[in-house]
Amino acid sequence: MSAETSAAMPASQAPGIVAALGLRQRIDRAGHAAAYLTLGLPIAILAIPAVLGLLLGAALSAVGIGLPLLLVASSACRALVRADRRAANRWLGAGIPPVLGRPHTHGGWLRQALDLLSDRQQWRYAAHLALRPMLTAGLAVVALVPVLLLAEALTLGIQGVAGVGDVDYVGPFRLGPGLGLVMLALTVPAAALVVATFESLHRVLATITRAFLAPRALPGGPVKELLAESLGDRSVSVAYWLPDRERFVDESGHPVELPAPGSGRTWTAVERDGRRVAAIVHDAALDTTPQLVEAAAAASSLAIDNERLKADLAARVEELRGSRKRIIEAGDAARRRIERDLHDGAQQQLVSLALELRMLRTKVKGTGMEADIDTLSERLAAALADLRELARGIHPAILTDRGLAPAIGALADRGTIPIATDVRVDRRLDPAVEAAAYFLVAEALTNVSRYAHASSARVDVARDGEEIVVLVADDGVGGVDLDAGSGLRGLQDRLATVGGTLSIDSPPGAGTRLLARIPCP
Repeated sequence: MSAETSAAMPASQAPGIVAALGLRQRIDRAGHAAAYLTLGLPIAILAIPAVLGLLLGAALSAVGIGLPLLLVASSACRALVRADRRAANRWLGAGIPPVLGRPHTHGGWLRQALDLLSDRQQWRYAAHLALRPMLTAGLAVVALVPVLLLAEALTLGIQGVAGVGDVDYVGPFRLGPGLGLVMLALTVPAAALVVATFESLHRVLATITRAFLAPRALPGGPVKELLAESLGDRSVSVAYWLPDRERFVDESGHPVELPAPGSGRTWTAVERDGRRVAAIVHDAALDTTPQLVEAAAAASSLAIDNERLKADLAARVEELRGSRKRIIEAGDAARRRIERDLHDGAQQQLVSLALELRMLRTKVKGTGMEADIDTLSERLAAALADLRELARGIHPAILTDRGLAPAIGALADRGTIPIATDVRVDRRLDPAVEAAAYFLVAEALTNVSRYAHASSARVDVARDGEEIVVLVADDGVGGVDLDAGSGLRGLQDRLATVGGTLSIDSPPGAGTRLLARIPCP
């Protein structure tokens, strides 16, 4: 009705029209409740053998012979629940989402039986069907009482006015035209009672049906699980929109590509206060009921917006971790380049100079200059040794060329105390992982030689699943403090760039154990 029509309507007519509209709505609800009760009678009758079959199959599944019966009864129960859901949505406006299918089971009969018996949603459906016959019978009795009163009053009224029928008295009163008119007049309140009764049944039936068939939305539960249960799509996912980056990400902050048309998947946008916050990626079959998906999206927009903030933070952390890893990798690349430049440039020149000095010593033999040349050769050899040590400290060439085991073996050979090594790595690792493990061992052995006052140490490197475990232990004085500037703090940061962790056990007087775990899928 337009605003102009309402304005032109006399004020005295408005309450009557409103009352008429309200009566029409009440009659419609009463009729819908009657239709639902009528159409639900076959469901209530078929529910009895379906539930009995489910219970019998569950009881016999322990010995295996009940599994076929359990499968058939489970499918029958879900089929009846689907029919009940369609009737409830059509006549009661319950708005119940699609019923979830039976969970896929794998393995032997025992595994399948356990999967079916542990499906809580199935037992909710079974409880609804078990109560359905009694509920239908009880509500039918409640509904039939005012209907029978109305039918009796109408029948007696017609018989009294027409003077026909077998009834002569109604209680102490003789049935005639006068009493017939009274009985016909009583049909009006009787009809109102029928409408009121069925309207109340409409609310009761809608409430009961929602309680059993609608998914339970647990407050604060994960958004993805709630949407999957609400939409009946276990493969549903949520892509969160980051406006500053103009891209979608998952809950871990990784980029997400929305499905293309024809892929069998589609997506529905989620907006809050007029701004995009996410996209619900779901089965394309649900696109035939967009109202259901849009209703679920609108109901969960606040929770999705909160999850989007978490995804934004996760994306920023992921970007920070990636940038820190790139910085470390760039530093390692620069170290390797400097080491190559020293090896191919300065070291080769010094080696060439040492050869020339030896040749010069041969030429000046007997002139008395041999001692001076020997002194220069020793100083040159010392400078060359220092340069090689510096090059190894920058980035050892043996690590780049031969891998972790030879590089750690070279560290142990240069140690000032006996160092036992056991490196069980069957292949080359990622350069960043090898560098992190090597420099951890190098720094730890440097600390052992300088501060631990140890008589021996050992280095163990082994693969543990998808991790590389590095252990450096000594029998020194212990008492290592990360906050005392031991150099291990920087190694913790380096390990963090590759997702590794470092733990230290260093009680005073009992040696030190450094244990690092580095992911290496």
